Amino acid sequence: MSEKITLNNRTTTDGKGFPEKAQLILGEKSMELPVVVGTENEPAVDISKLRAQTGYITLDDGYSNTGSCKSAITFIDGEKGVLRYRGVPIEELAEKSTFIETAMLLIFGGLPTQPHLAEFRRILTDNEFLHEDLRHHFEGFPPNAPPMAILSAMINAMGCFQQKWLLPEEDNHFMEAAGRLMSKVRTIAAASYKKSIGQPWIYPRYDLPYVANFLHMMFSQPYRPYEPDPAVVKALDQILILHADHEQNCSTSTVRMVGSSQANLYASVAAGVCALWGPLHGGANVAVIEMLEQIHASGEKVENVIAKVKDKDSKTRLMGFGHRVYKNFDPRAKILKAACDKVLNKLGIHDPLLDIAKQLEETALRDEYFVSRKLYPNVDFYSGIILRAIGIPANMFTVIFSIGRIPGWIANWREVHADPEARIYRPRQVYVGPTQRPYVPMEQRNR
Repeated sequence: MSEKITLNNRTTTDGKGFPEKAQLILGEKSMELPVVVGTENEPAVDISKLRAQTGYITLDDGYSNTGSCKSAITFIDGEKGVLRYRGVPIEELAEKSTFIETAMLLIFGGLPTQPHLAEFRRILTDNEFLHEDLRHHFEGFPPNAPPMAILSAMINAMGCFQQKWLLPEEDNHFMEAAGRLMSKVRTIAAASYKKSIGQPWIYPRYDLPYVANFLHMMFSQPYRPYEPDPAVVKALDQILILHADHEQNCSTSTVRMVGSSQANLYASVAAGVCALWGPLHGGANVAVIEMLEQIHASGEKVENVIAKVKDKDSKTRLMGFGHRVYKNFDPRAKILKAACDKVLNKLGIHDPLLDIAKQLEETALRDEYFVSRKLYPNVDFYSGIILRAIGIPANMFTVIFSIGRIPGWIANWREVHADPEARIYRPRQVYVGPTQRPYVPMEQRNR
C-alpha cells in the first residue's frame, strides 16, 4: 500500500504572512513542522526532526532546495539580481570599498573603524613572507603542476608552520589568524605562478597595498620591477570584492562541511580550494577564454556561433552567459562590464579574443533569444576578459578566484565554529543498491 504525502499550511501566521507551522501527512500519520523565516523573508520548513519522528528523510539531489544552515554573512535574491554582504549592497562595496575593507566586513560582521582597518593592514603587511623551508615544498612540484594543486597543498603545508593559528579563538587572536592566512595565500599564489614559468620568487614589498603587492610578485623580475597601473589595481580589486563570498556554493559548503568536524582553518580552506578547482565552479571564466580561442582558431563569424547556440540540435554552448542562481542580470557582471571597458581603454589592448568577446556580448544582448531567456553575460564572462587583458594566464584564473573567496571561507568557518549548537555535517542518502545477499566463494562465482 502506497502512502499519500501532502504538505498543508496552517492558517496562523508569524506576522510576516507566513505560516508558523506546516503539516506533513504520511498516510494516516501527521506531524507539524516549524516554519523558519529569515530576515529577508525567506521561508523554510524545518525538517530536522523528520526522521526521528517518522522514519522518513527528504531527497534533494544536489541540495538545490535544501538549506544546510542559518547564516548571517551573504544574501542573494536571484530573481531580483540582488547580492549583499552583511546587508551592504555589492554595488556600493565595489564602488566605495576596497577588498581588505570588504574582507573585514565579511569576517568580522561590520565595516571596520579606521584603527581596526589599520591594525588589520599591519597584520597583512607583517605576514607577507613565507617560511624559507616552504621553498622545498615548491621544489617538489613538477614545472607543469596546476597552480590550484600547489595552492591547496601549500595552504595545508603552511598550517604546519602556523600551528598557533590553526584553531584561533575569538577577538584579536582570530584577527591575527585571518590576516596571516589572507596575506600568505597571495604570496603562495604568486610563487606558484613563478614556479610554473621557471622564474625565481619575487619577495613582497612592504610599501605596496594588498592587490598592488600581488601584481608586483606576479610580474616583477629581479632585473625589471613591475609598477602596477592604478586602473589595473582597481579592476583586480573589484574582481576580488565581487568573488569574496556567494552564499552556500560548492566550495563554501565544503569549507563548512570540513569545518563542522572541528578541522582547523587551514585544512578547511584547503578543501575549499579543491572544490573551487572544479570546472563547473571556479573554472567557468577559463571556459570563456577557451571558447574565445576556439572561435578565433576556427575563423568562424560571431553570427554563425550565435546561430549554432540557438539551434537545439547543436551542441554549441555560449560560455559565460546565464547563471544558476541569478534569473536576472548578474549584479556582479554589471560592475565588471564597466571595469572591463575602463581597463581595455586605458591599456589600449588590441587582442583578437577580446574583440570576439565584445562582438558576442553585443550580438547576444540584441538577440531576443537570449533576452527572453534572460541569458545575460555573467561575472565569469567579464572577469576572464579582464584577467587576460592585464596579463594573467588562464591557469591562474581560478587561483585569483581563490584569493578573492578566502574572506568568505574564513567567515563561514568562523560561523560554524562559533555556533554552540553546531553539529558535524552528515547528510543522509536513499540507498538504491542490491538488497542483502550472501558471500559467494571464489570457486562458485560465474566468470
